[in-house]
Amino acid sequence: RSSWLLLAPLLTSPVPVVTTPPCSLCSEGAHRFQWIRNLVPEFGISSSHVKVLSSPAEFYELLKAQIKTAKRRVVMASLYLGTGLLEQELVDCLEETLEKSLEAEGSSNLRVSILLDYTRGSRGRKNSRTMLVPLLQRFPEQVRVSLFHTPNLRGLLRLLIPERFNETIGLQHIKVYLFDDNVILSGANLSDLYFTNRQDRYVLLQDSPEIADFFTELVDAIGDVSLQLQRDDTVQMMEGMVHPYQGDKVAYCEIANRRVMEVINSARTRQELLHAETFHSSSQQGSSLLAQQGSRASGELKPDPDTWIYPLIQMKPFGIQIDEMVTETLLTEAERDARIYLTTGYFNLTQAYMDLILGTRAEYRILLASPEVNGFFGAKGVAGAIPAAYVYIEHQFYSEVCYLQQQQRVQLQEYSRAGWTFHAKG
Repeated sequence: RSSWLLLAPLLTSPVPVVTTPPCSLCSEGAHRFQWIRNLVPEFGISSSHVKVLSSPAEFYELLKAQIKTAKRRVVMASLYLGTGLLEQELVDCLEETLEKSLEAEGSSNLRVSILLDYTRGSRGRKNSRTMLVPLLQRFPEQVRVSLFHTPNLRGLLRLLIPERFNETIGLQHIKVYLFDDNVILSGANLSDLYFTNRQDRYVLLQDSPEIADFFTELVDAIGDVSLQLQRDDTVQMMEGMVHPYQGDKVAYCEIANRRVMEVINSARTRQELLHAETFHSSSQQGSSLLAQQGSRASGELKPDPDTWIYPLIQMKPFGIQIDEMVTETLLTEAERDARIYLTTGYFNLTQAYMDLILGTRAEYRILLASPEVNGFFGAKGVAGAIPAAYVYIEHQFYSEVCYLQQQQRVQLQEYSRAGWTFHAKG
């Protein structure tokens, strides 16, 4: 069977009709997923270029190693950047790499783009912004820091809701880290917990220029509709851009939708053309155009793809709900002999997902965080009650499973590890 990597949970009602030619490189079983490429770009790579990391320490060391060897681009999107020693070491790596690139070339081609959430990245006196301002001051032509601000936090609401609580209104939550043509897709933030004892998922896609280009363009698009961090730690919008909380909300959301969908649709068109050329070439010559086009400077050929990747996007304030659409469709279409694995650090399924899990025929294995490894366990104030709330939701759901006598088909397990927290989602 082909190797498969679906890199995000997926959601749409009727399954779209596949309009592109069948991929000559796909195995028989692959076609059940090909309808997704009518919504997002489809990327084919070899499984030999996919590496799944297993630990926070491995993730952290890889980040530093990739930064140090980057020549053209470093793109990092996260909820926030922490303020501890490990995070400072990451920033120092960026500074050293930028410095070396200038020394080597005089005017460097290396560009660094960082996308964070405004509210989380501005929390406290020492925060993500103060960590990154020195880079902007020293390398203003090479470094860009964008801070996404949800359009839903505005007016009186923005004035009244205190720090931390304002983050419940909406966030930038993409986690992607890419260096030249190597891409790390993860759920981990750039913070010391995620580098030491908070278990997450981390998938490295090596030598994947098309995927790296897509995520670069996506982060650039979101950055364009975000606040830009300045060298004096102030923020401002790009010239001519509607402000996310001071400007007209409808106009801002329409512009953001258009900007992001342009990236998705242009990448989808590029990949469709590549598939069409591959199909035509293979049928005419019996050879793989992908392999021919993928020749490296050393003369080696890239292996044929056996792994297909569909990046799913969810930005509900902008009317983009692709992830939701695909996930719902996959759960709806799951067959009796299918087994679906889900994992989350915070068990809080929507009613639609619960109904699908309880009402369809597929088997489910759901991995959750035990209360002790929930990231909010032991927190002060209201946050300290969050683990108990998730336990209550879990018990309510499992009671329904038992009532329907579905314990064999739907199984829940809790991750527990002394001194660790659990954050994996997928």
